Amino acid sequence: MSLTGKRVLITGGGTGAGADLALGFARAGAEVVITGRREDALRATAAGHPAIRWVQGDVTDEGSVQAMFAGAGPCQIVIANAGAADSRVMAKTTVDQWNAMIAVNLTGTFLTLREGLRQMDGWGRLIAISSTAGLKGYAKVAPYAAAKHGVIGMVRSLALEIARGPVTVNAICPGFLDTPMTDHSVEVIASRTGRSLSEARAALEAMSPQNRLIRPAEVTSCALWLCAPGSEGMNGKAIAIDGGET
Repeated sequence: MSLTGKRVLITGGGTGAGADLALGFARAGAEVVITGRREDALRATAAGHPAIRWVQGDVTDEGSVQAMFAGAGPCQIVIANAGAADSRVMAKTTVDQWNAMIAVNLTGTFLTLREGLRQMDGWGRLIAISSTAGLKGYAKVAPYAAAKHGVIGMVRSLALEIARGPVTVNAICPGFLDTPMTDHSVEVIASRTGRSLSEARAALEAMSPQNRLIRPAEVTSCALWLCAPGSEGMNGKAIAIDGGET
């Protein structure tokens, strides 16, 4: 598959799944624009391929998202990947923690998809990176799960609005990914439970029937497929990549 002549914007493109998406789309021939708040991470990922450039931005800020797209130029593919995770039992979750999870994971996705749709004038692909937490509940991550459920509801609603046009919107829902975000979750689990890092990691791996973490490359492969010829009927879907967990 060649994406030559297509421009893709990827939020949260400096690390983890976002960085893998950037490299995957660049290798497929697309011009890639990655965005995020950390300039050092964006620079490092952009250095990995000449077709990648970066624009700094914050998906939780409407003006910043608009400036992000202005700096990128017209994009045919928009991937709302930026996100964050936190873990705490519901009874001890503060309003600030709730708002933080909603802001980046749900509002940030809304602003990215809305602005992406507004600037499309023909064929286009909108992709939200959600999570299995958007398909089921997990203990101690209620705000995160609520946000990811919201992403899927938004994708399904938007799909009906745009169904008769040349743009599609879908959500990719990976299980626990082998990324720095999951490394942080492992550290949190270990510090709060007294488990070793390997034991905490094994607990997350055991969530999958395949007893492993999902590789970022698997998310990239799915996103590329959603942009390939023959994917036109994929619209409003929440595609789980979880080894059979859901």
